[in-house]
Amino acid sequence: MARRVLTDVSAIDILRLGRVATRTTDVSLPLTVSRLSLLLGLLLVGGVRAAGVTVPARLQWATYLLGMVAMNLPHGGYEHLDNLRRRTARFQTRYVVVYLCLASGFVALLFVAPLLGLMLACSVVVAKGGHGGVKVLDSLGASDHLRTRPQRALAAFVRGGAPMAVGLWAFPVDFHTFSSLMVGIFGGSLTPVAGHFAATRWLVGSGYALALVTHLSLGAFRGGGRSWLVDASESVLLAAYFAVVPVVLAVGLYFPFWYSARQVARARSVTDEPFAAHQGEGPLSLLDADDPRTIALTAWGVLMGGALATGMLAAGLFWLAPTPLGGGPLLAGAVAFWSIFVSVIALPHVVVGSWLDPERGIWYVQ
Repeated sequence: MARRVLTDVSAIDILRLGRVATRTTDVSLPLTVSRLSLLLGLLLVGGVRAAGVTVPARLQWATYLLGMVAMNLPHGGYEHLDNLRRRTARFQTRYVVVYLCLASGFVALLFVAPLLGLMLACSVVVAKGGHGGVKVLDSLGASDHLRTRPQRALAAFVRGGAPMAVGLWAFPVDFHTFSSLMVGIFGGSLTPVAGHFAATRWLVGSGYALALVTHLSLGAFRGGGRSWLVDASESVLLAAYFAVVPVVLAVGLYFPFWYSARQVARARSVTDEPFAAHQGEGPLSLLDADDPRTIALTAWGVLMGGALATGMLAAGLFWLAPTPLGGGPLLAGAVAFWSIFVSVIALPHVVVGSWLDPERGIWYVQ
C-alpha cells in the first residue's frame, strides 16, 4: 500500500514538473526571440551603416508596413479577444462602446488640432511600450528592484520612450519627414514648431539619456541582483537599437518582434486566470465549448469580424482625411497613414484594455 502511494505521488510530481518545464519553455522562447531580434537588427544594420551603405528608404517603408499591418495588428486583436472571452455581456458591451468613443475622440482631435494629435500619437507609443513592458517584467519576476510607483513610472518611460525619444534624436530628418506627413493627412503643418525642432531634438535626447541613467542607477541602489540585471540589459538594448536602426524600420520591427513576442511570454506565464471559463457570456462563450468544431468556427468568425471592423475603421479614416497620404509618395504616405491609424486604435487599447480594467486587463499578471 505504501509503495502504491509513493508511486502515485511520484507520478503526480512528475506531471507537475512536466507542466512547469513546458510553461518555462513557452515563456523563454518568445523572450529569446524578442532579445535576439533586436540584437541581430542592431548588429546587422549597424554593420551595414558602418560600411557606408544606406538602407534603402523603400525597403524601410515596406518592412514597416509588413511588420505593423501583417504581423503586429493580429496580436492586438488577440489581446482584446483574450481579455473579453471570459467576461459578462455587460462588460463586453461597455468595453466596445468606450473603445469606440475614445477612438472617435482621437480622430476629432486630429482634425481640429493635428499637432496635438501627433503629440498624443507619440505618447500612445510610449504608454503602450512602457506600461506593457513593465507588466512583462512583473510576470518574469524581474521587477523586484522597482520599489515605488514613481520608479515604475520611470521604468515605463525608459522602455516606452526609446522608440520616440531615441528615434527623434538619432534620426531627426526621418522623424521630421514622417511627422510632417502625418499632420498633413489632416491639413496640418509643422511650420509653427519647425523653428524649435533642433532644440527639441537635443532636449528630448538629453532628457531620455538622463532618465535612462537615473533608472539604471536607482534600480541598482534599491535592489540590484537578477531583476535589475534583466531590466538594465534590456533597457540598454532598446536604447542602442533605436539609436542605430533607422526609426521607421526600427519601429516596424520593434512591435511584432519585441512588444508582441514579450506579451506572448507574459500571457504564457499566467498560471491562474482570474475568471473561470463558465463566466463568459455572449458569442465569445462558445470559445470555451467542448466541441472543437464550435471553437474553430467561433474563432474564425471573431477573427473575420475583427478584421472587417478594423478595415472599415481604416477605410473611414482614409475617406474622411483631406489628404490621406499626407502628400507623400505611396509607400511613405501609407506608413504615415498607418502610423496615425494604429495610434487611434492603440489609445483605447491602452486606456480601456488596461487602465480602466484593473481586475484583469490586456496585460494581466497573476
